[in-house]
This record gives sequence, structure tokens and C-alpha cells, in this order.
Amino acid sequence: YYLDGEFFSVSIPDGSKAFTIGGDKISPGISISNSEVGISALHLEQFFIRIICSNGLIARDVVAESYRHISTRVLNEFPQVIQNVSNNLQKHQDRFRISVESPVENPESTILSFNRQFALGAKEVEAVNWAVPQEVQAEMANMFQIVQCYTRGADFPSLSAEQSFKLQKTGGDILSLVN
Repeated sequence: YYLDGEFFSVSIPDGSKAFTIGGDKISPGISISNSEVGISALHLEQFFIRIICSNGLIARDVVAESYRHISTRVLNEFPQVIQNVSNNLQKHQDRFRISVESPVENPESTILSFNRQFALGAKEVEAVNWAVPQEVQAEMANMFQIVQCYTRGADFPSLSAEQSFKLQKTGGDILSLVN
């Protein structure tokens, strides 16, 4: 979870649906986020956690629901959102697999391009750069490692809850580009 005075996000993995990609165990689940100060509406989104390092990725391209106001609507639709997460699991497993099989010749340039494309702020860029040496092995860089730079960056110590959440979503957005 991420929590501060303006934003919160909690992610709940479902270990019973875990799968392995490139030697890493990944568990899908759901992420719930909201803001009391108007930064964000209530969001329910598909979530994946890489068990070995606790990197979390939010995949909003397949399953995402947003609610402007908290009401009984969210409670009524929650079972369907959970079902949609389960139904779209194979699509994301395929994307993870393809990302491991997709070499990246120039990781630094690729990351710079994604930083611009997703309009990361200075602190978020610093977090991604902090994660690069932990995730990218230059001799065999691949898209999975690039995605992991963003999800690992979410754990950078001085980020706000909203910045951490943004990096998890950016990782999901990058994964959604993998075909």
C-alpha cells in the first residue's frame, strides 16, 4: 500500500492465480486507489506483483473502473470487476512472456523516451534511474527489465503515494505496448 495525506493505494494479490515468467513468480490481483482531496477518483484496477522483489504493476488497459463519488455503485460492480480481472489474466501473462523475449539494445535511450512519453516529473525520473542498476543487465536487457525499472522505482524512499502509484501505472502502460 501507499498512503499519505492526499492519496492512498492498496493492492490485494490473489496467490491462487500466480504464474511464472522468466523465472519470476507473479501474482495478479486488484488495486484500489482514491484521494480525499480530489487528486483522483476512486479507481479499481488490475494489479500484478512480482513476488521476488515486491514490484507492483497496475495494468489499467484491460480492467479499470473509475467512480467519481463513493456510492453503492462501487459495491454493486465490484464482483464484476473481480471477474474481469480473472478473465483477462491470460492476456497479461502473454504480455509478460513477450516482454521477457523482447530484447532492448539501448536501455538508457528507451527509458529516456518512456520518461518523456509518460511525462514523468524530476522525482519520478530519479526513482526510475535509482532502479535501473537493480533491474537491467546490459548484456541481456529486455522489455521486462525496462518495465521493472518503473515498478521498482515506485519503492524509491522519498516519493509521495501518488508518485509511487504513477510509476506502477507507467509500468503497466509500458507493458501494454508489448505485442
